[in-house]
Amino acid sequence: MASRPEILFPLFAGLETLDGIGPKTARHFTALHVETPRDLIFHLPQNLVDRARRTSVRGLDCPAIATVEVLIGRHYPARGKGKPYRIIVQDSESEFQLVFFHARGEYLQNLLPTGQRRLVSGKLELFDGIAQMVHPDHVLRPEQTSDLPESEPTYPLCAGVSAKTMTKAVASAVARVPVLSEWIDPAFKVQEVWPDWHDAIRSVHAPKTLSDLSARAPERMRLAYDELFAHQVTLALARARTRRLSGYVSRGTGRFHALVLASLAYAPTAAQTRTIAEIAADMAAPVRMNRLLQGDVGAGKTLVALMALLIAVEAGGQGVLMAPTEILARQHLESLTPLAQAAGVSLSILTGRDKGQERARKLSELAAGHTQILIGTHAVFQKGVEFADLRLAVVDEQHRFGVAQRAALSAKGVGVDVLVMTATPIPRSLALAQYGDMDVSILDEKPPGRQPVKTALVSTARMDEVIDHLQGAIDAGRQAYWVCPLVEESELSPLTAAQARFETLRAVFGVETVGLVHGQLPPIEKDAAMSRFVAGDTKLLVATTVIEVGVNVPNASIMVIERAESFGLAQLHQLRGRVGRGDKASTCLLIYEAPLSETASRRLKLLRDTEDGFRIAEEDMAMRGAGDLIGTAQSGLPRFRVADLERHASLMAVAQRDARKLLHDDPELRTARGRAVRVLLWLMEQDKAVRYLSVG
Repeated sequence: MASRPEILFPLFAGLETLDGIGPKTARHFTALHVETPRDLIFHLPQNLVDRARRTSVRGLDCPAIATVEVLIGRHYPARGKGKPYRIIVQDSESEFQLVFFHARGEYLQNLLPTGQRRLVSGKLELFDGIAQMVHPDHVLRPEQTSDLPESEPTYPLCAGVSAKTMTKAVASAVARVPVLSEWIDPAFKVQEVWPDWHDAIRSVHAPKTLSDLSARAPERMRLAYDELFAHQVTLALARARTRRLSGYVSRGTGRFHALVLASLAYAPTAAQTRTIAEIAADMAAPVRMNRLLQGDVGAGKTLVALMALLIAVEAGGQGVLMAPTEILARQHLESLTPLAQAAGVSLSILTGRDKGQERARKLSELAAGHTQILIGTHAVFQKGVEFADLRLAVVDEQHRFGVAQRAALSAKGVGVDVLVMTATPIPRSLALAQYGDMDVSILDEKPPGRQPVKTALVSTARMDEVIDHLQGAIDAGRQAYWVCPLVEESELSPLTAAQARFETLRAVFGVETVGLVHGQLPPIEKDAAMSRFVAGDTKLLVATTVIEVGVNVPNASIMVIERAESFGLAQLHQLRGRVGRGDKASTCLLIYEAPLSETASRRLKLLRDTEDGFRIAEEDMAMRGAGDLIGTAQSGLPRFRVADLERHASLMAVAQRDARKLLHDDPELRTARGRAVRVLLWLMEQDKAVRYLSVG
């Protein structure tokens, strides 16, 4: 297997090999995710301290950083443990004190000898009306003053790592930066007016002005692009590897498609038609399909999924549709059954509930090829579930399934095409970061007949009006959801609990009318409560966010979200999408606790004013940052040190295009630029990508 290039060895040595770092300090650095000199060169300054010389501190607005030459006066040693050691100093116009704690007198006498001149720089503060500088950052002899730059970068720090230690360690790491061959496309680099890599590293650690710290500064843009490009090359290599795995050629005849389209009460949207064509082209190709279908709430993903499954059946094979929960699997069964019947295609469901003879019957029909489309939960991964000829696996709500589960599914058939669906609109830059190895189709239109949902903001003070409004709707035969943020009251949080709200509402509407569902209920109870609501036996369902994805109750036309300000925008949008599925006008009431913070107010107003999930997702990312948006830990999002998915969003698409083009022209990375990219992959710790290359 390929090994790390020798030119990078100094950057991957231990931190203790840098100036001023011993084993103990090296351990402290791990809190900043810094373990090698390489990590340190990408640990960028966050601010700039002005060290410009002054003749005097007189007239300075304290607290402020001051750099001034002083005459050292009398020393006043500490009068007891923990007391300060003071030194009186004088500049050209005024007098102030230098203050030290826990310092040895002998050391201070040598550093600041009475009667001599020194340049001091540090934070000047007023304490009881007396100007003082506690522990100056710099103390220099007059002949050393040229060593102090006019401005000095400051870095994120942690316990055990001082500013001085950090600055010294960074300088030592930057001194090791080698000159590397260029991996960026030359024409693009010229167009962007970006520096070479080693120059970018040097200048990013020597900012002169605040604008040098901006995410848009040329050296930061360049280093961000390097990270995004390395990430996209890795994804493109993974994609190329998948595409090398031969797949089935599944060509539809169009027979079943025509029967389904004839049975629909409406014509598919242009977005649905386009997406179905993209999927058909993928399935007809001899390489394995790996496509992500992103659709906003109610954009009609289910129809697209069925059309894809019908291509597999028309080609003589089978398809499987996987849902994360049994409720969603049964819902898919319900919505697809009439369409499958119109086409004359056999449809079956397999969940963990199937036992004994019933399960054995379903498995034998599947293995014999009598079941053409199977809907199921993760139960379809289990041993003994054999298909006669599986061509396509559709995975609903991708973020609930890991890559390993997707792989286990495609292992059920040789060269199975995979279509992954998500109802969570993701900003484009994030989708490229997370799913860059996949081809992406987007459903950005609503089918005709979907009712817009009227959204209103209501303060908790008007709770009685909300309950009266609900009473009227329930009396008129309609159903409603009431979503709460937490399951039970906790001392730490004032958020109303689902349990408490359920009891209050039951007292108002009656025991039979109100149901409760939350994540801590045993699955059987949860399913039973949902089923009663779906059947219309309960009229009002009190729930936590377990209902945010996929549940379809056309008669439910009111969504009440309590303490809406505590939810994320994307989550609120998902919850709102549970209503507006029938032919009645629907309402979403966002109940908030006044006063709202400026951000919360902005979030809720945006939701009130638009139903466009992609616009909401972009705004959500702008407000919360990419990591918070989908929870970086379980998202599979890489940890970027320089790149920021919000500020550098425009670079992500360029990086993807460039990476795919590079691998198309130079699949083994053998050209001069290809070899430079190999070094970049090692530099960015994309060892997995290098393995893809060495494997094949």
